Amino acid sequence: MGELVQIIWDVDPILVHWGLNGGIRWYGVLWAVGIYLGFLIEQKMYAHENCPKEWADKMFVWMTLGAILGARIGHCLFYEWHLTYDPIQIFAWTIQYRNPYIEHPLEMIKIWEGGLASHGGAIGLIIAAWGLNRKHFSKDKRFQTSLIWVLDRLVVGACITGLLIRLGNLMNSEIYGGPTSLPWGFVFVRDGQTEPCHPTQIYEMMYCLVAFVVTWVMYWRGKAYRREGLLLGTFLIIVFASRFGLEFIKNNQEAFETGLLLNMGQWLSLPFILWGIYLVVRSFRRPLLPEVTA
Repeated sequence: MGELVQIIWDVDPILVHWGLNGGIRWYGVLWAVGIYLGFLIEQKMYAHENCPKEWADKMFVWMTLGAILGARIGHCLFYEWHLTYDPIQIFAWTIQYRNPYIEHPLEMIKIWEGGLASHGGAIGLIIAAWGLNRKHFSKDKRFQTSLIWVLDRLVVGACITGLLIRLGNLMNSEIYGGPTSLPWGFVFVRDGQTEPCHPTQIYEMMYCLVAFVVTWVMYWRGKAYRREGLLLGTFLIIVFASRFGLEFIKNNQEAFETGLLLNMGQWLSLPFILWGIYLVVRSFRRPLLPEVTA
């Protein structure tokens, strides 16, 4: 069998050259498709558990806003730290970096300029799930809902959303890894690369797919929805432990990460991994939730 050759990746990130900001980008379209497919998956699970029909629609609105706003704000706060020309001295500390979005928060709304962070999106989803349950779901006494209950079902669809978002990163020729001699290395021509690099976007798509298959099977065959926190915990462990490991071969997104023991993506992943382990252990120590009948 012949060996694979390096892949020259020179895909146009713009799907339709029309309108503002150069046109409609693959990234935005894949975000939208991912959110819609996630909604269809949640809708199927809610119907299976005889939840009110309007719950899925409310979930769609809350989670879409939570994911997009969280991802944007997360990027601005986590990754937009730039070296200052005049470091500031405060007591014994030397502050070398500043964040322009803290000084000018209204700039965050310029989402069309790019910049979304998956960890910020995860935090946004958690906040949205808390608000959704508090305002709508918990008022129906037929169901023992909670923040974890909402997230248990949400993460199954979120796997597909995450997969398509990483495909969008690939179409943008961004967030890839360092140089590699492996035969499937990608040369990201549009980002100025001349040597093959790890296509970490594809690696991340793969762990999203694994997380989807595992949580989907657990839900439908293992009735994991009756163990509060099991689906969420499993998702967190698979996704964020994989993300933590892949960061070792990914290029840093911002200059300030250079020289750090762990980069920003790894530091942000650690709390989610620990939370996932806690939830899985906790789920087997708590009584099963009752089956809901019509």
